[in-house]
Amino acid sequence: MNAFDAAVVGSGPNGLCAAIVLAQSGLRVVVYEAHDTVGGGARTASSTLSGFRHDVCSSVHPMALAAPWLRAQDLASHGLSWCQPTTPSAHALDDGAALLHRSLDDMVTSLGSDGAAWRSAFEPLVHNSEAIFDAALGPPSFGAPMELARLGWLAMRSVQSLADRFERSATRALLAGVGAHSILPLDKTPSAAITVMLTLAGHTVGWPMPRGGAQALPDALASMFEATGGLVRTGVTIDHLDQIETSGPVLFETAPRDLVRIAGDALPDRYKEALGRYRHGPGLFKVDWALAEPIPWADPGLRRAGTVHCGGSFEEVAASEAAVWRGEVAERGMVLLVQPSVCDPTRAPDGRAVAWGYVHTPPGDTRDRTDAIEAQVERFAPGFRDTVLARATVNAAELEAYNPTYVGGDVIGGVADLPQAFARPVLRLDPWRTPNPRLFLCSSSTPPGGGVHGQCGVNAAQCVLKTVGSRA
Repeated sequence: MNAFDAAVVGSGPNGLCAAIVLAQSGLRVVVYEAHDTVGGGARTASSTLSGFRHDVCSSVHPMALAAPWLRAQDLASHGLSWCQPTTPSAHALDDGAALLHRSLDDMVTSLGSDGAAWRSAFEPLVHNSEAIFDAALGPPSFGAPMELARLGWLAMRSVQSLADRFERSATRALLAGVGAHSILPLDKTPSAAITVMLTLAGHTVGWPMPRGGAQALPDALASMFEATGGLVRTGVTIDHLDQIETSGPVLFETAPRDLVRIAGDALPDRYKEALGRYRHGPGLFKVDWALAEPIPWADPGLRRAGTVHCGGSFEEVAASEAAVWRGEVAERGMVLLVQPSVCDPTRAPDGRAVAWGYVHTPPGDTRDRTDAIEAQVERFAPGFRDTVLARATVNAAELEAYNPTYVGGDVIGGVADLPQAFARPVLRLDPWRTPNPRLFLCSSSTPPGGGVHGQCGVNAAQCVLKTVGSRA
């Protein structure tokens, strides 16, 4: 029980970042991972054909370059490099496309009559982006009040309200596509928060992908952790506290329900009941494609974008996302599609390409949505199906079986609505801390929430160090 000073259960980016912070402070730390490799949702596999590398879940990581702790780390020395598509993201329309340009000036020019309104909304954020990312993603503080006020004024609303600032249907559709990443109905507050943060990232740090696949990020973090003397134990499933080789702090990169299951009587009943009320949202159905050639988009602008939102008008996207919350699936669901091959030639053999697309579904849904997804892509890229060499699919139930943190297929760690923006997973001054002074939660079910940024783990580790102190 005293082989280590602290332990982390789970080796996704949050767990590994937490482990590094603790190890850098002089603690002897062990990380437990049930799979044979580290990564959590940030993994890469050859799930279709030999030579084609597909990301299992996360793929595009703008917040990894925006988050205050992670952007300060020298992960290049541990093998990580980033690929940036020419266009961070785009929205497919029946009569063309709307593009999210990296340059704010280019964006304003492309929007025509909406350009001035876009500049008014985003230019103050772009000029103060580093302070805004620090304030929004870091631990709660009273620093940067002006930056938080600017962000809150634009973000603490619905995507519908944000889109109403603009006249052109293409601009509104572009915001709807980005807003779908919130996995909230577009008329629900604060669905605009993720929309604003991702748009700001597009204008500042881009929407990058790790070269070689998402697995490269946790691999680099694990390398950094081990360089500090930390130990990763893979292939170890933790079902009870007695399995953990420390009497010191334990950080759980798990869903709240699994913290309750593993901790058992080590947590008071009232706290466990509160965690039991934590809400998870919709799941997803995903298709990975091995392609004979890049996707033949009708609009050439889509061929340069790393992420393409295939949803049509604002109204179509809004209807699609609202249907999921009613327990339904839209006939033409909004497809979030990533084509890594536009910037990373290592992902497929020469001349070939990889891509993936998913639609949101009700929690735990097992219906096959392959045809619907491919029909939606074909709508904007005639001949797409002819390029498919092989495909692999995963539904919401299978995603949870692969990674229990994705309850019902929920990949962002819980509903990101207004109540759970401030009570994640419960309303506490230090939400990473439990009533048991040994036990902490460091998953995306804690602030700042979903996304590949590691900051949930960093915030939790800093909370631990307030208790045990640094030994460096």
